[in-house]
Amino acid sequence: MFFNLPQEYREASAGELRERITTARRKLDRKLVILAHHYQRIEVVEFGDHIGDSYALSKIAAAQEEAEIIVFCGVHFMAEAADILTAGHQRVFLPNPLAGCPMADMAEMADVMEAWEYLQPFGGADKIMPVSYMNTAARLKAFTGKNGGLICTSSNAVGALKYALDRREKVFFFPDENLGYNTGLKMGFGPEDMVVWDFTRDRGGLTEEQLERARIVLWKGHCHVHTNFTAEHVAEVRAKHPDVQVIVHPECKAEVVSIADGAGSTKYIVDYCEKAPAGSKIAIGTEINLINRMAHLHPDKTIFELSGLTCPVCANMYRTTLNDLAHCLENYESMKPIQVPEPIRSDALLSLERMLEVQ
Repeated sequence: MFFNLPQEYREASAGELRERITTARRKLDRKLVILAHHYQRIEVVEFGDHIGDSYALSKIAAAQEEAEIIVFCGVHFMAEAADILTAGHQRVFLPNPLAGCPMADMAEMADVMEAWEYLQPFGGADKIMPVSYMNTAARLKAFTGKNGGLICTSSNAVGALKYALDRREKVFFFPDENLGYNTGLKMGFGPEDMVVWDFTRDRGGLTEEQLERARIVLWKGHCHVHTNFTAEHVAEVRAKHPDVQVIVHPECKAEVVSIADGAGSTKYIVDYCEKAPAGSKIAIGTEINLINRMAHLHPDKTIFELSGLTCPVCANMYRTTLNDLAHCLENYESMKPIQVPEPIRSDALLSLERMLEVQ
């Protein structure tokens, strides 16, 4: 849970930590902005100046003008994106530097470049546009930007794929195959129009015929939290609660998304819970910290986790604690900020700016 915190922060009580965070925020005033992702612990989210999903927080980071210190309570790729989108005089800090993303790690640049080289005879950048999910490292965002592509999130994935296919014949989508596949289905593409590039197999495990026919080439990657949910979970919860609404994230498998009552981004899920009438029963297939916070914020509704069996927690989001936040705010001057070097920064900025243009 702790990376290398001094003893005083490890042993401080929750009350003391809250007091220290509040004091530090007051001292830094407008120089500081704290961004908190929806999947953060409830006690961390309460200190966020802005709370949102990766898309919303990216837009907020890009709009910061006054703040010199941006503390991002999220994971590494989010802090990288914030650094890319903010000005040179601004510094971005990740309270817990160990907070990474296994899905982002599934798209290693060596594997990506090998795949891209193989796709050159199929048109390369003239016919294929890379579209990368926000959940990727800065180097992949830079590759995407350099080759004319853009970043997407679950909030604007349809718009991003439409942007790509309006300009080129095919899309190479990284790294979440489920988000890409579900988005393709939503846009009217069939299973025959989409193939999965398996980076562990020679030539992606695909034939030339498959690649020629495909409109969307999906990278083999997934979110370990959302792939926990199954169609059986949906059937079981409906049998137990006939009046339930099942809402899931599009990183879930297609067989789950297809039978849910609604599927959408983290913002979609938050908005759904807010707008649902009192007395509603909502089973949600996403990260447990968000579900628990929605249940806490809407006591007039019954909001619970879909499977009833698993514990869908993102361990990396869960890493950030009040201890980390207090330490960061009081010691940011001696901490190493998140910094994306050139030319990666400039190339990645191209892909992120295109993302911000697409709804």
